[in-house]
Amino acid sequence: MLEHMVDRLCESLAPVVVVAAPDQQLPQLPPSILVARDIHTDAGPLAGIHTGLLALAPHADIAYVTSCDAPFLRTALVNEMVNRLGSADLAIPKDGDYHHPLAAVYRTSLAGVIDRLLHSGARRPLSLFKEARVHEVDVDSLREVDPALDSFRNLNCPDEYRQALIDAGFPARP
Repeated sequence: MLEHMVDRLCESLAPVVVVAAPDQQLPQLPPSILVARDIHTDAGPLAGIHTGLLALAPHADIAYVTSCDAPFLRTALVNEMVNRLGSADLAIPKDGDYHHPLAAVYRTSLAGVIDRLLHSGARRPLSLFKEARVHEVDVDSLREVDPALDSFRNLNCPDEYRQALIDAGFPARP
């Protein structure tokens, strides 16, 4: 699934950074992919975002952050979220009371703020709300580029993976 996500992201973004645990084995990735090994251990998703932003900062001012288990991500949604950033530090989709920090656009300059938050014990991306200019994007306003909001569909268990294969037109694996 990581290879699929990298291919999908490379359609509209460059460079692409993959954040991995220090000892995590990765599949063969294209040479253009930057691999950043997590510099924090057991520090939650905010730490992974921090590592990725640090790796990307020499190459770009903004980053679209996603997980590797969202195979229906639409590049049109990525582009729309980038367009929605405006002058904010972070553009994050919001569905009711739920935010999607792993489908959001971050300025790489937030790395310093995140470092301070991590040192203070913060682990959740929403900790940034008190420290950054945040633009919340109602997910319904993204239906023009992703009518069924499939980009937010994560596969967190084998049954979800099997259903995703069926939905994508592949035979389900046992």
